[in-house]
Amino acid sequence: MNPDTERSMTASCFPAFTALVLAWAVLVVPAGPEARAAEQPHAPWADRSLPAGQRAEALVAAMTLDEKLQLVHSYFPPLATGKPGAPGDIIPSAGHVPGIPRLGIPTLRESDASLGVANQIEQRKGDVATALPAGLATAASFDPALAYAGGAMIGAEARAKTFNILLAGGVNLTRDPWNGRDFEYLGEDPLLAGTMAGEAIRGVQSNHIVSTTKHFALNSQETGRNVLDARIDEAALRASDLLAFRIAIDKGAPGSVMCAYNRVNEHYACENDFLLNRVLKGEWGYRGWVMSDWGAVHSTEAAALAGLDQESGQELDAETFFGTALKAAVTAGRVPPARLDDMVRRILYGVIATGLYDDPVPATAQPIDYGDHAEIAQRVAEQGIVLLKNDKGLLPLARNAKRIVLIGGHADIGVLSGGGSSQVRSVGGVPLEIPLDTGAAALFARVTYQASSPLKALRALAPEADISFVDGADPAAAAMTARAADVAIVFATQWQTEAEDSESLTLPDHQDALIEAVAAANPHLVVVLETGGPVLMPWLDKVGAVLEAWYPGQRGGEAIAAILFGVVNPSGRLPITFPRSADQPPRPIPPGLDQLPAALALAPKQPDLKPFAVDYVEGGDVGYRWYAHRGETPLFAFGYGLSYTSFTYTDLAITRGDVPKVTFTVTNAGDRSGVATPQLYVTPPGGAPMRLAGWQRLDLKPGETRRITIDCDPRILADFDAAAGRWLIRAGSYGLTIGRAAGDPALTGAITLDARLASAAGKH
Repeated sequence: MNPDTERSMTASCFPAFTALVLAWAVLVVPAGPEARAAEQPHAPWADRSLPAGQRAEALVAAMTLDEKLQLVHSYFPPLATGKPGAPGDIIPSAGHVPGIPRLGIPTLRESDASLGVANQIEQRKGDVATALPAGLATAASFDPALAYAGGAMIGAEARAKTFNILLAGGVNLTRDPWNGRDFEYLGEDPLLAGTMAGEAIRGVQSNHIVSTTKHFALNSQETGRNVLDARIDEAALRASDLLAFRIAIDKGAPGSVMCAYNRVNEHYACENDFLLNRVLKGEWGYRGWVMSDWGAVHSTEAAALAGLDQESGQELDAETFFGTALKAAVTAGRVPPARLDDMVRRILYGVIATGLYDDPVPATAQPIDYGDHAEIAQRVAEQGIVLLKNDKGLLPLARNAKRIVLIGGHADIGVLSGGGSSQVRSVGGVPLEIPLDTGAAALFARVTYQASSPLKALRALAPEADISFVDGADPAAAAMTARAADVAIVFATQWQTEAEDSESLTLPDHQDALIEAVAAANPHLVVVLETGGPVLMPWLDKVGAVLEAWYPGQRGGEAIAAILFGVVNPSGRLPITFPRSADQPPRPIPPGLDQLPAALALAPKQPDLKPFAVDYVEGGDVGYRWYAHRGETPLFAFGYGLSYTSFTYTDLAITRGDVPKVTFTVTNAGDRSGVATPQLYVTPPGGAPMRLAGWQRLDLKPGETRRITIDCDPRILADFDAAAGRWLIRAGSYGLTIGRAAGDPALTGAITLDARLASAAGKH
């Protein structure tokens, strides 16, 4: 049934339907607390033939006030266990909402899950999970099917571990290259990030559990994230971050949306009427529920009336705002009872629509095929690694290279991972973990390496070669060792984490000096970057090849080795721009650093935190659009990535229509199989910067030619007219470019369009 039809029918039938349900509930529902809806075949909410909205409505009508209140706030088990009022069956997780057995409503057990089932509490008890590479690696694949596979894998493991809510689906755009959580997210472009997030959400929910999308909205830095006020005009916000969320929600239909810590245009995101009521629930028609981030609630009535449906991790807030305080507000009429019903209805809608209600997770942990899941993690790493430089065909390494030395980055034992709530204790253990002594992240983040040794993986691929390792602590000694090698490979690392931003884009711990020293000793130098985002490369002209491996996950060593030796042809494309210098992006350092250490505090309870505003001067021109607008050339552009083969693009043809189409021919002109990723950019009339409007990923054999068509996504053609409150496609000539990357055109053309109204949902 069409959601609008369902909504209309439910509203028109509600009085009689509610009376019927209430009468049935009084007469039929057993009093025993363990009775389940599954044992009550005549319960309307148990009828799977009914729409999810109607079933949720029936459940709400059958609930008591206290049962409703039970669902709208969650416990944070680490701080709730054993405390008065906490449920006795609470078990380790990120969040716990007691179920209502008599109505078949399951207990909601939540886990962090950006890059794998990252339940921090169970990790300390020896629990493990499959660790995907950084979100940027998934985005760099430009492969929606791979994003879906990663989400499905994480969802399967979560279900097997008895979790049924995953705090996944991060889609905050990369506005600044130093953001501590950039590695978790999916880059700077709304179409790419929204598409990849939507597919990952679909994958998670294919397991009949709930995924969120987060953090709604403009959680664009970690410095002062609890007190920052993100300032941006409405049209720019809708064309950038909100568009990314809209695409993710349209594609993935997440059961829940998580609102952010920060303010947006003066109002906290979790009590922001414009974001939650007007846009998300009103204009977009979103029917699931809005949960808060942990510690992001500041009020009862204001938050409830502005659209927050569930307070998450109540122990991290200054008080429990959606417990007895909400009951008092509802009883007194300050929060209408209908609003509480709406909060509960939305939670139940998400639980039913995702299949969780009818297919509850098992009561006990189930077996997990970690072998198959590791293959998915390796495939993401291989497709997400980006070859940035390859002078004179230094890569792939010849199988007959006799002497190879690996330098630095703990490449003898593993690969680096990012820190914070996304940290996964992966299968294989942790060969190295360094706790933090100071800083906001010290409470829960550790510098952790996954047990996937590049040294061992390279030796496995070239058993006859002499492959050694030196730690690089002494640049002179490392240079001396490199001088005697055929090829030197420096593994350079930059650790980033939730709760802290990088103060500099320079590689830490004097690694630039190490690379310079080794490059002077051996021109056959490969630099492998394990970073959470862009870094400056003052040594770029002196090295032979550069790979961006991100945080490559629990099979990262194997993936890096496969790329270096050409077992896999690199196919990753940058989902973010790499600047030449720190002053090229809109902000060279994180705003708020002058308030250290207070501005970096994790929790919002400290009275000395000072609010500060960040004016997003780039507006909707995020990332590569900012560089195009200013006429600046970055170090490496969005969409950039090399291959061990080459591709040509010819014979452009453009078809006009509601969805303009661009058709052209792609040929693999080299002698290796490889992946081409032609990108379609549109340049609107009036001098606006180019925008990614579509792409396609093609696996081509040597000499293979294929003619393909890329649709120009209509959402990218339109601009939001804030005064009129609508999306408009302006009349005029639109430039269409097939590019190898942003600013690197291969084919160009144009199309003239008439003015018309458009929908940001892409449904015209």
